[in-house]
Amino acid sequence: MRTAAFTDLTGPDGVDVIERPTPEPGPGEALIDVEACSINHHDLWILEGASAMIDPTDLPFVSGLDAAGVVDAVGDGVTGVSPGDRVVLCPNLTCGSCRFCRDGPENLCESYALYHGGLAEVACVEADRLIHLPDGVDATTAAALPTAYLTAYHMLRRAALEPGDLVFVPGATGGVGVAAVQLADVMGVRSIGTSSSASKLDTLTDLGVDHTVEGTDPDHLREAVGDIGTPDAVVNHLGGAYTGLGLDVMRRGGRMVVCGRTAGPTSEIDIGHLFRTHKRVIGSTMGTQADLERLVGLVADGDLDPRIDHTYPLDRTADAFAAMQDRETLGKLVVTP
Repeated sequence: MRTAAFTDLTGPDGVDVIERPTPEPGPGEALIDVEACSINHHDLWILEGASAMIDPTDLPFVSGLDAAGVVDAVGDGVTGVSPGDRVVLCPNLTCGSCRFCRDGPENLCESYALYHGGLAEVACVEADRLIHLPDGVDATTAAALPTAYLTAYHMLRRAALEPGDLVFVPGATGGVGVAAVQLADVMGVRSIGTSSSASKLDTLTDLGVDHTVEGTDPDHLREAVGDIGTPDAVVNHLGGAYTGLGLDVMRRGGRMVVCGRTAGPTSEIDIGHLFRTHKRVIGSTMGTQADLERLVGLVADGDLDPRIDHTYPLDRTADAFAAMQDRETLGKLVVTP
């Protein structure tokens, strides 16, 4: 089988299409013919050598969390899926035995990890992590959901937002940002989205964002958001200076959910302001398999149409990562083996 493997951790030029033996499914596993696999900044960080998960001794490495396709074969003991089923993978890997796996949510698992291997013609996965796709939900659309939309959905739920509330999403043109404003619209939650690109903000408006602010400077954004209103919550996938910004603009008792650090791994906040105003900072990683099943249902019902910017054949996977690295796009980039 062909794979788009990372052969060097140097960025997009480190991707090569190479042949690997087609795996055989073991007990509890399923083999899927991958029709689509979206890419994420998680993959790009690995490719750029910025992730502690992978080092040069692990190369060549096949990444790709968000795979969708058709079941080709199953191993012993598999009952939930059969050859010919159309499926999308929930990339969560959990131990199944710790207190968090028992009590939930599963993404608190003490041994939590993520599946990699979707950037290939065939993927061998845990069969009980596969979700059936209803008629009308194609593989490319399904592959957009597992990381960005799953993360954003879980964050919005943790923010305890209700219809009519206002959520602030700085950097709303990234994968999680786009997903957050689209899902907020589905939930009846009003949103403020920011971007450095006026044209991207126009697209965000078409996707359902209620208010847009052009710019990246926290001081400018603080003033502009204040002119619009006082957010009940903040979806923060940037970290860095945007954490302090989010705390400043939220109402008393507001909730900021944090899932990323693309703007910086550390943030400086005013502790006195935090406790005097009863605001909360909540960490969040990915979501649960039940969350992903709900997202598939929203797509099937016509309530959610994930934004897909571009699709690429397997031999142009490097181009997909170059586009992500250059921040040229708005929405998901999907490789279609």
